[in-house]
Amino acid sequence: MTMTCYHALRLLALLPLLLLLGNAEANESNTNKTLSPYFQVAGDDEALPLQETRAQVDIAGVIASVNIRQVYQNSGNDPIEAVYVFPGSTRAAVYAMTMTIGERRVTAKIKERQAAKAAYQQAKKAGKRASLLEQQRPNVFQMKVANIMPGDRVVVELAYSELIVPEQGVYEFVYPAVVGPRYSELPVYGASDSDQWIANPYLHQGEKAPYAFGVEVSLAAGLPIQSIMSPSHDVTVAYDDHGAAKIGLKSAGADNGNRDYVLRYRLRGEEIETGLLLHRGETENFFLLLAQPPERVVNAAIPPREYIFVVDVSGSMHGFPLDIGKKLMVELLSRLRPTDGFNILFFSGGSSLLAERPLPATENNIEKAIEMMESQRGGGGTRLLPALQRAMRQPAASGVSRSFVVVTDGYIAVETDVFDYVKRNLNNANFFAFGIGSGVNRFLIEGLARKAGAANPSSSRRRTKRCRPRNVSATISKLRC
Repeated sequence: MTMTCYHALRLLALLPLLLLLGNAEANESNTNKTLSPYFQVAGDDEALPLQETRAQVDIAGVIASVNIRQVYQNSGNDPIEAVYVFPGSTRAAVYAMTMTIGERRVTAKIKERQAAKAAYQQAKKAGKRASLLEQQRPNVFQMKVANIMPGDRVVVELAYSELIVPEQGVYEFVYPAVVGPRYSELPVYGASDSDQWIANPYLHQGEKAPYAFGVEVSLAAGLPIQSIMSPSHDVTVAYDDHGAAKIGLKSAGADNGNRDYVLRYRLRGEEIETGLLLHRGETENFFLLLAQPPERVVNAAIPPREYIFVVDVSGSMHGFPLDIGKKLMVELLSRLRPTDGFNILFFSGGSSLLAERPLPATENNIEKAIEMMESQRGGGGTRLLPALQRAMRQPAASGVSRSFVVVTDGYIAVETDVFDYVKRNLNNANFFAFGIGSGVNRFLIEGLARKAGAANPSSSRRRTKRCRPRNVSATISKLRC
């Protein structure tokens, strides 16, 4: 991506500089120097142009919208070009950038990398004020601002959004503030443009950033907030109501920018919580529905469940893969509750059922299922689609959460037909897939998880998730909850 972007701890003004590379390297030619970061000391008459970088963060539910404002000013006597390397979130989607000089406001355009660089160089040579944003790594950006004239005050604004994914009930927003120095053995001479940023100067521990740094967060959680804290900075928290708050920095010191800004918050989760956020746009209106699971799920809150296991016993499963499949089935069956219902459909070229109707998960029925599973030897073709169709025709009880669990190595040639069938039936059941063996057909297993969910965004991701139960061999390929 090439445009214009973010904030952090790097600045390079193209004026006479003293480069301190150490005695061993000071007299060497460029062909022997590497891209490892170096010191950069400005002359007495040079004014570093970055004055401040500030972020306004608006969090609505699980979506963070970040607006960054950077101010450059040349208080020296010569035109300069500022080159500024700064970090970004690996999950960010940059969608807007503007540059304001005096009364003139310019909106950036996204272009192919080489075309954008050529346009920037052309404007620079013509003496025009221009800016260029380049993504050097998924989490490293480089901003160039050309022809900052003496006395010029340039304001660059960048906007991006990202999704906040909670882990163990904790929501975390991170605003990166530091690009750590990279070790590199690449020579300066001949290094590609995308690697030249590595040789940027950097601040050392104890040095204060030569610009102001600030972050303000407006949080609209949509649900009652239990707690807010920052492990990285001293913050102030002002609650607007139970589900909204404003978070600021206690001090505006320059040292706020020498580490990443981390904000964590919890939502109340003793019971299932739901919330609705509304937004009125210029041409469209939007809503965001939120559902927070309880901290602990009690058995009484779990609805009646029914599992139909669709188990591959074809020739490709013979031996080791089927042995692993048997262990998996023992693990899954042993975790069913007595109030759950289940059935097993074994398939190869044809198919057979454990029972004509789902059975209650009693101890006797589970023993019967394990015995039938242990008797399988593996042989014949792999007709997964007819097996799914037969399993789906099983009579369904009313008021029951129904799930189909596919256990296979995936060695079929009609993957897309299976995907289409699952997509059409997402409203009738949940789907889970387990890949068995050392060479699983990942296109099928991952496609069941990914493509089915993408085809019906309104359906829960749990419908197509891949899980790995505990105490089962690692030969169950890439399965995680």
